[in-house]
Amino acid sequence: MKTDEMFDLSGRVAVVPGGGGAIGSAIASGLADAGAAVALMGRSQGRVDAAAREIGDAGGTALAISADATKPEQTQDAIDRTVAELGRVDIIVNAIGGGAGDVLHDAEAYPGDAWDWIMELNVRSTLLPTQAAVRQMISQGGGGRVLNISSVRGQLGINAGYSAYVAAKGAIDSLTRQWATEWAKHGIAVNAISPTFVDTPQVASLLGDPAFKAGIVSRIPIGRVGTTDDLLGAALLFCSPAGSFISGQILTIDGGLTATQ
Repeated sequence: MKTDEMFDLSGRVAVVPGGGGAIGSAIASGLADAGAAVALMGRSQGRVDAAAREIGDAGGTALAISADATKPEQTQDAIDRTVAELGRVDIIVNAIGGGAGDVLHDAEAYPGDAWDWIMELNVRSTLLPTQAAVRQMISQGGGGRVLNISSVRGQLGINAGYSAYVAAKGAIDSLTRQWATEWAKHGIAVNAISPTFVDTPQVASLLGDPAFKAGIVSRIPIGRVGTTDDLLGAALLFCSPAGSFISGQILTIDGGLTATQ
């Protein structure tokens, strides 16, 4: 295979739940730049519309779909609409998640409602769109790709009240390996990327605290937090022909943070 073919996604269709967010929209734009048609899913029609418009303005093909990824009927409808308008589904990149710093509680007193919310936001929102997308991939034949967005917190504890978030991202890592095992017979590769702090609007208030940011940066050997561009290269690898023999892997993108633990 020629080098310029290894990352060519021409003719592929990618679905990006969370495509209106900072990480999801950046990855969606990168997939579109590589030639894929992209369906952006999100609860905010305005945000997915804006992300789709940006892709269209750059010459790409994008479809904006308002859907709640924690509702099975809405995720199935989103996949059905993607197939109706773009023809097929070859890739899903699960970019919904977060909430790490919003509900911090001691482990022995972690409230059930906060636990359920974190699990729904991170695990259920990954499970349901993936099931719908993979059913479509299997029905089409020809394989496919699943990419989950995890976190270093799936591997590392932190003494800061993160019980639910750590458990949720650990579940994403385990599902990545399990799905890779089960769906290999269908030619579907499943991987995850696992970043540390990424500079997005979601964590702007945290990173806006100089003491907090200095504490984070001091633990990262490369000496800075991540950017959405730092995730894009790995996403393209896992979703493109270049990654055809990679499955069941969780790639940590953390500036060397976990190497020091």
